Amino acid sequence: MKFEESEFSEKLKVSATKAATNILSFQEAIEMGEYDPSYLANYPEWHQFPRHTQFQYIRKALDNRRKQLLTQWAEVNNVLDFNLKPEVQKAAQNIKIQLDRLERDREKLYLEYSS
Repeated sequence: MKFEESEFSEKLKVSATKAATNILSFQEAIEMGEYDPSYLANYPEWHQFPRHTQFQYIRKALDNRRKQLLTQWAEVNNVLDFNLKPEVQKAAQNIKIQLDRLERDREKLYLEYSS
């Protein structure tokens, strides 16, 4: 039963990814901060680019995602009575976790694409 649920959720993820690529163009995905090469591989354009160009798109998407997260973090931290609202503090912590994950991903991708 567990395997069937896993298989179903995997199929759901794949169909959701394909649906997302039908909604967003490649350039829009980069602008929205989608930097995962496996996600970008769903776009036909991705396979036409040389490795260097792929890395430049990844770098641009990483920068866009970082800017988005920093903007969200600033908006959350500018809430009035920040100390009195634990849900806002939790949101700030979640954004910080995403920023940390982004930096780890950045390092991994730089290592992967520099070789």
